[in-house]
Amino acid sequence: MPSRALRRGTVVFTVAAAALTSGTLAGTASAKPPAGSPAADRPDFTLTILHANDLESALLPVTGADGGTYGGADRFVELMQQQQQHAAVTGRPGEGQAGKRGVLTVSAGDNFLPGAQLAASQEEGAPNYDAIAFDAAGFDVSILGNHDFDLGPDFLADWLADVDDTTFVSHNLGFQDEPALLARVQDGTIVTSHVERIRGEQVGVIGLTTPDLPRLTSSRGVTVDPDLAGIANAQAAAYEAAGVDKVVLVSHLQDIDNELALAGELSGVDVIVGGGGHELLASEGDPIVPNGTTVYGTYPLTPTDADGEVVPVVTTAALYTYVGRLVVTFDDEGELLSVDEAASRPIPVAAQGADAVQPDAAITEQVVQPVQAYTAELAETVVATSEVPLNGIRNDVRSRETNLGNLATDALLAAGQREAEAAGVTAPVVALQNGGGIRNASVLPAGPITALDTYTVLPFANFVAVAPAMPVETFIAGVEHGLSGAVTGGVLQPAGSFAQAAGYRVSYDPAQPAGSRIVDLVLDDGTVLVEDGVATGALDNLSVATIDFLLRGGDGYPFDGVDFTVLPVTYQEAFETYLVGDLGGQVTAADYPEGGEGRITPVA
Repeated sequence: MPSRALRRGTVVFTVAAAALTSGTLAGTASAKPPAGSPAADRPDFTLTILHANDLESALLPVTGADGGTYGGADRFVELMQQQQQHAAVTGRPGEGQAGKRGVLTVSAGDNFLPGAQLAASQEEGAPNYDAIAFDAAGFDVSILGNHDFDLGPDFLADWLADVDDTTFVSHNLGFQDEPALLARVQDGTIVTSHVERIRGEQVGVIGLTTPDLPRLTSSRGVTVDPDLAGIANAQAAAYEAAGVDKVVLVSHLQDIDNELALAGELSGVDVIVGGGGHELLASEGDPIVPNGTTVYGTYPLTPTDADGEVVPVVTTAALYTYVGRLVVTFDDEGELLSVDEAASRPIPVAAQGADAVQPDAAITEQVVQPVQAYTAELAETVVATSEVPLNGIRNDVRSRETNLGNLATDALLAAGQREAEAAGVTAPVVALQNGGGIRNASVLPAGPITALDTYTVLPFANFVAVAPAMPVETFIAGVEHGLSGAVTGGVLQPAGSFAQAAGYRVSYDPAQPAGSRIVDLVLDDGTVLVEDGVATGALDNLSVATIDFLLRGGDGYPFDGVDFTVLPVTYQEAFETYLVGDLGGQVTAADYPEGGEGRITPVA
């Protein structure tokens, strides 16, 4: 029998090609009831799960590498509505499907993201464009992703209040210390248990958010229970006790490998819909958007749970570019019989090709056009000119010094120094910026830099903050943390925690263990903090500028407990002000050469 490989990280698992045919779930284990039972192999209910994740306020369509048009909230809504109608309960069932059929529409979190497109909704008098599109897509249930907290719990609560018909399910987050979100719990917008009733069938939904939430975003007083398997298994058992025999877990764990690992600890969960990692799952022959996204594995992935049962796991790429469609059939005891492989796949949101759809006219008028007008105005506002291309490529800003990284970090230092007196703090002498907070994922070409570019580079609701008396050993530990990523072939690998630098120069040895890699660390005024790997004790403390996210321990930085002051300036505002004011609108090749200027240097 031919086989196919499903790749989970660096390990390859082989599953028989018949594993996902329309009458059986085969492979390393069976999801069918015991042979001879009355329900064995008898389709009773076919459920189509339409899903998306990481929409991230990408409301506007984009042009792909082939010149075609992809994404956009208006086409996404049209495609979602078409798929909901296509999967409706009428008509002849497909092979292996049941006569009774229904649809569940799911978002796996990160429903919006700070940036220029979300900023359009923050203009005085503007509606919540993301909520309008989200409502029109008809999501039955959603969970909360880390980016949903980027503007803080109060903004999220207001955003949720603008969404009309979606239930937000959260089993591992606590909102007792956040009154605005607690109000959304009390009015039923956020629930800790939810059963979707579909054509007389009950589908229990479990919602889980990454335990890393406090390190990734501005979740403030929101609590997180990290016992994901324990929570999911307890809720699945509670559903079973209540007679709910079909369970869908929706999770936002940042990387589909985390969902695959979790699957092996579960019992009683039938399907997992993941989010946060932007992975594209697709099988051979599935059309994909030509935007450079690589295919992670087949759709769906098929790990086994703690009982040896196959659990289909799905996710899809982000930014309104796909609608995922998983079609599964259950017997009358709620046992998962099959995945309809022919019907299950990611569907591109495209203006051309076999899946082409016309945009939804109402969403074009109510969302796309006003957001386009807002961003067009930003795109026409030139704030500076650069003599040199500015490198913000994702893997580069997360693994080595780049000139755009230097520029963004210099802006933090300048903002901290400019605002220090008014804030009553010691002016900072150094600054650092995590590479994960630089988001344009491209090279800004030499030439004009627009207001829109500043949002694209630095989109989050991070505020400039100053720790005016950070112990030097804590600062050194922070610099070490920025250099603590994995090393392959003697080269530091990309990590969001990588620290771009201002006000100091550091050399490091990637061959040394994480936490012990600094060779020399010297301030711009010549003060040596580390020499030949040994702290000199030259200073007891120093004033550090960075973003409030890192000073709260975000991205794993060891700054918890350090006193700091948040300045009334976002890092995007600091960047724009630095370009316009401090640099006089000119980024020179002398100040920001390609490849950087030696602020962060690996040594052999």
